[in-house]
Amino acid sequence: MQGLGSHVVSRAGTDVQKNRWLPAIAGGGLVAAFAVTEPEAGSDLAGVRTRATADGAVWRLRGVKTFISNAGIAGMYTVLARTGEGAGHRGLSMFLVDAEAPGIAVKPLEPMAPHPLGEVRLEGTPAVLLGQESEGYRLALSTLEVFRPSVGAAACGLAARALEEAVRWSQARRQFGRALADFQATQMALAEMHVDLEAARLLVRRAAWLKDRGAERIGAEGAAAKLFATEAAQRVVDRAVQIHGGQGVMRGATVERLYREVRALRIYEGTSEIQKLVIARHILKESK
Repeated sequence: MQGLGSHVVSRAGTDVQKNRWLPAIAGGGLVAAFAVTEPEAGSDLAGVRTRATADGAVWRLRGVKTFISNAGIAGMYTVLARTGEGAGHRGLSMFLVDAEAPGIAVKPLEPMAPHPLGEVRLEGTPAVLLGQESEGYRLALSTLEVFRPSVGAAACGLAARALEEAVRWSQARRQFGRALADFQATQMALAEMHVDLEAARLLVRRAAWLKDRGAERIGAEGAAAKLFATEAAQRVVDRAVQIHGGQGVMRGATVERLYREVRALRIYEGTSEIQKLVIARHILKESK
């Protein structure tokens, strides 16, 4: 989440902006947030309505951002806003906003699993431009592209814990005079969970490896990692709950908590459906 909020600064910020914000973020003394989503603009970034108006040396932002991770605890926000008059992707720019600036109001939101999430209202809030005017859409997409594998990595972590819990429970729990782990149906479920997890790990590592080796774009690879890992983690956690039986749906059980936590990963930083579109467009482009 730190990287998601600060990536645009490291990629397009001036030296002054980088020196002002990045050391504190890297040191853990400051939390960053990525404020793109709006009530009418989620998967469709072209629907962003937040408006940026030039006011001398600064810009003034007016609009509402929602489902923003770290809202309320962030010290800075990178905000996507419209500077041009046209609709669609053109005319979108990226801005840096100090959380202490006037005109910011944050309303906490309560997702089904604990997560610092909120709605951010901007009422004439002063901001500085990041990069060039009208390149906000490109900056937003390139940021999501880089960090989608990190969502896949988080999914792998949740899946790994769910598998661990399922193995432990199946060995300890006895039914019909035998441990659950002795039943063929349980063994098949555990095997499928293991394969899902290992395949997800490989896709995530491949995307990260390509980026570390200097790949300029990892759009399809990052989307594939995020898509498969999050969908696989959902399957793994669901099977872990099933293996636990009634205990698995009791509030406070580890697998019950994982079940609530894993669901959001298939939505944020691009839904599974959006990842499929990204992958399909890459396939079709490569075939020409």
